[in-house]
Amino acid sequence: MALKQQLAISQKQEMRMNPRLYQAMDLLYLPLLELEQHLKQELTANPFLEMSEPEEEFADQEEEAEEPEEEEEDEIDWEEVLLDGFDSGYRSGSNHEDIESYERVPQTSVDLWSHLLQQLHQSNGYADGEVQIAEEIIGNINEDGFLTCPLEDIAESISVPTDQVERALKRVQSFDPTGVAARDLRECLLLQIAERMGTDSLAYRIVDLYFEELSTHKYHDIARAMGITPVEVQDAADEIAMLNPKPGRKYVDLPPNYVTPDIVVEEVDGEFVVTLNDGNLPRLRISNTYQQLARNGEFKGRAKEFAQSKLNSANWIIQAIEQRRQTMLKVMYVILDRQREFFDGGIRFLRPLTLKEVADEIGMHESTVSRVTNEKFVQSPRGVFRLKFFFSSGLSTEEGESVSARGVKARISEMIHEEDPRKPLTDQQIVELLHGEGVNIARRTVQKYRDQLGILSSRYRKRV
Repeated sequence: MALKQQLAISQKQEMRMNPRLYQAMDLLYLPLLELEQHLKQELTANPFLEMSEPEEEFADQEEEAEEPEEEEEDEIDWEEVLLDGFDSGYRSGSNHEDIESYERVPQTSVDLWSHLLQQLHQSNGYADGEVQIAEEIIGNINEDGFLTCPLEDIAESISVPTDQVERALKRVQSFDPTGVAARDLRECLLLQIAERMGTDSLAYRIVDLYFEELSTHKYHDIARAMGITPVEVQDAADEIAMLNPKPGRKYVDLPPNYVTPDIVVEEVDGEFVVTLNDGNLPRLRISNTYQQLARNGEFKGRAKEFAQSKLNSANWIIQAIEQRRQTMLKVMYVILDRQREFFDGGIRFLRPLTLKEVADEIGMHESTVSRVTNEKFVQSPRGVFRLKFFFSSGLSTEEGESVSARGVKARISEMIHEEDPRKPLTDQQIVELLHGEGVNIARRTVQKYRDQLGILSSRYRKRV
């Protein structure tokens, strides 16, 4: 059978995303600080964009009012074009007045290894080669402050006897922070107890002789073996719990976790008002100068195409920013309506809510709501929360209603906080208490929530 080529015409439908739609979704996704940087870049790249100050806007309005009527036909109503289909009745979180600027002062910090080396080279009385051995030890300490390499391997790598490495290790373990260069948690705690309480203290003897029993809260077994009361063991365990299990962490240079809320919810005369915290965002407008040049035909050929594309881009970004504001307000007002009991009474009254419910309410796609809530924060009388905080699955009640899983977690945490430490609540007892409050929940679900909250089981919470 011979193969042959032929041409055919066919029609089909397919969905293709406009590049500007991708950009609009990206703007919706950006948190406040990143959006501010993005707009500043746009101001630099697009000559048709310029910042608009309230005083300038007022002056522009006066100039437009004084222009002759015959020129009005040539004027473009940019507000009508750009805000077509949008409600401009949002309230900004700032009125542009008396804005104070605080400069972030850089802080110099020393990492753990530099801190240890500095102490090493500032002290005296070392034996021959001990400084080199100590440097090798410091190089094998992790960020938690623990020595991660066996002493035999260190001795072999620098061709020295192991006993010399042992002596150098003792020297490094005397450095700040206390507990550094320990080979395990037990040794780390012993070093800290020896400095704070002494080697003859009860806490030191418990960690030294009964560390396994201490880690499993077998206080009665320790008391019986040491000939003391369980209460004395418990008191010593409380002192041990105050020690730092990762002494090196204080020198890890972690960036500060600053949160800038994108939305502010305030209570005014018994009603909650939603505003956008976008007072520091550049207010964009079309440059009158470049716009007039384009009208007068100053741009020719390729320059005209460039000017037209930049004008269209400026037009689009102003519209996209306004759409972003309105979408965020719509989403927050739905959240406020559905979670009103939370804002009035706290986390116990948080109700189940899904992205789809909000999307259906505002007539948008679920993915749009997801982008709006991504890495966005809201400041409210109850505190600062991620928008994602208000979305959680639900558990059924005996009345046929639903309660938020996050609210149930908060209730479990509250129950455990209020329990008698001598008779802590078991998971089954928590199930029964929640059933008494009308919440249908399984024991394994209580266990899962307790683990997520980082709360130990009743056996390990029990105090004597």
